[in-house]
Amino acid sequence: MKNKILQNELVSIFGDRISTSESLRSNYARGEDIFDPILSQAVVFPNNNEEISKIVNLCNLHKVPIVPFGTGTSLEGHAVGNENGITVSLENMNKVLEVFPEDFDCRVQAFVTRKQLNEELKDKGLFFPIDPGADASLGGMAATSASGTMAVRYGTMRTIITGLTVILPNGNIIKTGTRTKKTSAGYNLTNLFIGSEGTLGIITEVQLRLSPIPESMMSAICHFNTLEEAVQTAQETIQYGVPIARIEMLNKDQMDISINYSKLKDIKTLPTLFFEFHGTEISNKESIKIVEEISKNNNGSAFKWADTLEERNHLWRARWDVYYSVKALVDNGRVYSTDVCVPISKITECVKFAEKEVKKFGLRAPMVGHLGDGNFHVLFPYDPKDKTVYKKIREFSDLLIDKTLDLEGTITGEHGVGLHKKSYLLKEHPDNIPVMKTIKRSLDPNNIMNPGKIFDIN
Repeated sequence: MKNKILQNELVSIFGDRISTSESLRSNYARGEDIFDPILSQAVVFPNNNEEISKIVNLCNLHKVPIVPFGTGTSLEGHAVGNENGITVSLENMNKVLEVFPEDFDCRVQAFVTRKQLNEELKDKGLFFPIDPGADASLGGMAATSASGTMAVRYGTMRTIITGLTVILPNGNIIKTGTRTKKTSAGYNLTNLFIGSEGTLGIITEVQLRLSPIPESMMSAICHFNTLEEAVQTAQETIQYGVPIARIEMLNKDQMDISINYSKLKDIKTLPTLFFEFHGTEISNKESIKIVEEISKNNNGSAFKWADTLEERNHLWRARWDVYYSVKALVDNGRVYSTDVCVPISKITECVKFAEKEVKKFGLRAPMVGHLGDGNFHVLFPYDPKDKTVYKKIREFSDLLIDKTLDLEGTITGEHGVGLHKKSYLLKEHPDNIPVMKTIKRSLDPNNIMNPGKIFDIN
């Protein structure tokens, strides 16, 4: 480690919970993103808020950068290491601290994952509804303002988080928000840190609203001749007001990939919608009937529905395997993912545009979409050594971003900015970036907190 004084101070506190070994540092050098790994000088494993406070205070004193690290599932370069800094792993902060079943809320440490939390909640008749696909840590989901497949019914991390514990760049520990349904008490600091991607402080605890486990859950799938018909069906379902939990779309290419990867049977290689309904058995059956009718009006076929857990999981298998099925297409390959989101009324136009432009570039581009909230992803498997293909992917991405902004959408619906989308953020919010930088400089004058992510401070 370059800063021997800091290293000695950290070793004196953490002993064998700090490591400078290259093999260990490489395990904490990046997430599931497109970037080459960058190894920080050391990785530290604190056990509590007070220990993290000590780390941050020392790093601020020595002006050494810090990269917070959760489960490493981010796609935009949030967790890429800093060659002059240290990585702080939160994996020992993995406890569900409190659950209040009567108030439908809980408080958890940052490394608790959504599956871990739901396992703990199931006997209480509650569940945590935000599902980004990966079994991400809740602190990381807060830091990136994640959402996922059920945002159409249950909202996003921004809507269900009521409070946070954050270690500020000077080492101070603050608690934001309350357990109440509402508050008018001053600035909303909770929302300031949600989506800040570790650039304003380290989120160590999260206060969350929970939902009751529905009486009935039912799923359905439907095939379409064209992607446009599938997207139009999703748009009409939302506009009709059907109380649906998820509407997911896979295009023809992604269906082919998923079917081969997961060895699926009884489903077709066609653009497909996946539906999930939460409510009573009667209300769900009524909703299914409406959605089936809307689907038929858009030439939908082979409409199937299921109500048992085994049957529902079988129907949804193609959707759950998307990312890794695409990644498996190229040996040692990477996946470039777009993340645009547009108003519901514009989703058909945007997806149609993406489908047309992909063909022009001659790229293989499976698509998956959370169409209930206007968010979809074009996925590009590629060999990082093939610069020509990457150039085409980036050119397509630039065009899609421009189209999205023309449609009053956003460059990222749920993945965040990280390193990957900094130039796109400048396009979306050129007037806001100076304000963001002012906040950053005020809280973090030494620029130690995950520097270079979201925007460049200089």
